[in-house]
Amino acid sequence: MPSESTPLVGKEEDLEMFRRLKAYQPWAFFVTFGGYLMAHFSRKSYSTIKTKLKDPDIGGFDPIVMATMDTVFMGTYAAGNIINGKLGDTFNPTTILSIGLFGSGACLLLLNIAIWFNLVQVSPGFGNLFIVAVYFVFGFFQATGGPVGTAVMGNWFCDPDSIKKRGTIFGFWTCHQYVGDITAQVFSPLIFILGLPYWWVLFVPALCNVAWGFLTLGLVADPYESGIVTPEVKDRMAKLEIKKKAALESGETVDESGPPPISYLDAFKIPMVAQYALAFGFFKLVNYTMFFNLPQILEENFTSSTANLIAALYSVGMMPGGIIVGYVSDLFGGRRAAVIGVFMCSLIVVMAIYANLEDPSPFVILPLLGLMGILVGGPNNIITSAVAADLASHPSVKGSTKSLGTVTGLINGCGSITASIGLLAIEPLKAVDIFYVWMYLIGCTAFGTLLMSTKIYAELYPPPTTSVDV
Repeated sequence: MPSESTPLVGKEEDLEMFRRLKAYQPWAFFVTFGGYLMAHFSRKSYSTIKTKLKDPDIGGFDPIVMATMDTVFMGTYAAGNIINGKLGDTFNPTTILSIGLFGSGACLLLLNIAIWFNLVQVSPGFGNLFIVAVYFVFGFFQATGGPVGTAVMGNWFCDPDSIKKRGTIFGFWTCHQYVGDITAQVFSPLIFILGLPYWWVLFVPALCNVAWGFLTLGLVADPYESGIVTPEVKDRMAKLEIKKKAALESGETVDESGPPPISYLDAFKIPMVAQYALAFGFFKLVNYTMFFNLPQILEENFTSSTANLIAALYSVGMMPGGIIVGYVSDLFGGRRAAVIGVFMCSLIVVMAIYANLEDPSPFVILPLLGLMGILVGGPNNIITSAVAADLASHPSVKGSTKSLGTVTGLINGCGSITASIGLLAIEPLKAVDIFYVWMYLIGCTAFGTLLMSTKIYAELYPPPTTSVDV
């Protein structure tokens, strides 16, 4: 019976299917990569003009209202991951991705309208409510790229060769977020250099999101829709034929639409999904803390401009982190939990070293932050991509086409909720001493790693398999 390890060879028809599958994979990678890139391009572009939006003589946005916008965005983004993952498994995933891109573009255009007509200054009550509502909806649309894009990638990279290289493939794919951030950081200054109005920083990403939405509409969500019959599909069709024959004998009917979308409860029943979702929350909390607070922490020893420059190295380190974790885990037969565990234990050591630095110099901090970015970024990127794809292919699910979006959405969404709650402790700890922030992050990292301990043990000491001599 065909399975994940069954090679797509044997017949000329199978070889042709294999060639067609491999030929389409780069296009699926490119379109889904670009879709998630657009999400980060949009978010980062907004953050680059926050100072101008707060300026009473330019944007006139109330800082408290803008903080509210960020808060509601984090909430709807977390919930959106969970909801959109399920929608991607229930309906055509490329349609859901396109809706997310169209909606993101529309929200940015609405923010531009608020700027063009000075809504927050002409009518503060309505204007503030308007921009908060727009950003509330914006969070839902932005949350499509992660879970649904991962599902489409899982559908196309389903052949045995891709499964063996799943960590490396997804490691490169998860660079989309950093490429999007860098694009925004380069694009925004360019607008100012050209002397264009600052609202172009939002207007251009809006157009790019809409344009990429149309491109995504043409993406085929699943190989079977292109007539590519993979071993998994053959296996499903063979089982369906057996059911049809049995039903025919008993006078019953059989649903030929394939397995139904997995429920949230069934997704949580998959071994390790709940543990990964919670562990990811603690790991993401470390990343959120670094992302939001690192420049301020560094300003205790450096000027503001130097602190921001040094902090950028942390983000640079995150990009290769996913590639390294993915490649190494592939090298060790897909033992991703064990590799992640090594990275997290190393991160604890690095954070402990940093926490005890009395008079840090740039020559000491730069390599530490770069290493910290690799150690944080690698596990975060791989858990929401390759690990989710591994979990969604569990025997209890039988295939990823109607489960991967839900599983990825749950891990992403629950992780974001946990991280958001955990962030509430950062400011009180900073008020006492920055040392306690590092101790808090070390504790969160250790607890998240402990949640994965059973999986790590199972990977390092797999149960013996029985074999039958022929």
